[in-house]
Amino acid sequence: MKKFSILAMLLFSFSACTPDGRVFSDNQVLSPEIEWHKADVKTFQVPLVADKKYNVAIAFRFANGFPFRSAMVNMEITSPSGETSSQICELVVRQENGDYIGEAGFDIWDSEHQVLTNHSVTETGNYTFKLSHAMAQDPLNFAMEIGLLVDMVLTQ
Repeated sequence: MKKFSILAMLLFSFSACTPDGRVFSDNQVLSPEIEWHKADVKTFQVPLVADKKYNVAIAFRFANGFPFRSAMVNMEITSPSGETSSQICELVVRQENGDYIGEAGFDIWDSEHQVLTNHSVTETGNYTFKLSHAMAQDPLNFAMEIGLLVDMVLTQ
């Protein structure tokens, strides 16, 4: 019974961390050398429903030593019928004084950056999100993981 209680508490604590409305969450490792090459495009398949609204965020894990105030990321979205749009997203990871922004874990930082708010789609189905870095420097050093978070906007 004691083992069951511990397991139940652990499961509850993990489920409590997921925001209401979360429909997709995935992180992908970039390179064992802690760098991101422009040619390393990360792809995410996200099931979305027409006429619903979504908030989309990019999760970025980086290491101490990341030299820039922000990381520029190209986000390309392809609908189920093949219609494509893209935008450059600025992921600000340092304050004006140089301090990193995000949750620290020793020398690793996790940050989340909302890039679309109340975004709606016209088709129901799997949307393809492609993320690549849009920085002048290639590879982008001290970059560890990139991820995508999609939350359905819940009406009150």
